[in-house]
Amino acid sequence: MSPIQRKHLRIHLGSVAYQRLRQEVLARDNWRCQQCGARQNLQVHHLAFRCQSGDDSEPNLITLCQECHAHMHGQFRSSRAKKS
Repeated sequence: MSPIQRKHLRIHLGSVAYQRLRQEVLARDNWRCQQCGARQNLQVHHLAFRCQSGDDSEPNLITLCQECHAHMHGQFRSSRAKKS
């Protein structure tokens, strides 16, 4: 019989600590979207979603612009003009 493994305890920060971590992630990523390089409308994205036991830790966060963040969540509305 295999031993019972402990459940991974995820890190879930309070609002003040999360805002501090968010600023650290934005600075780490040089205030640029890590997908397209944009410098406006930046957001911090959880690589492993909170609802899927992702935690509030620096390795699980990445800087994305609003459009790339929406794309990662399956919302494909684009405000940028597409080049033909």
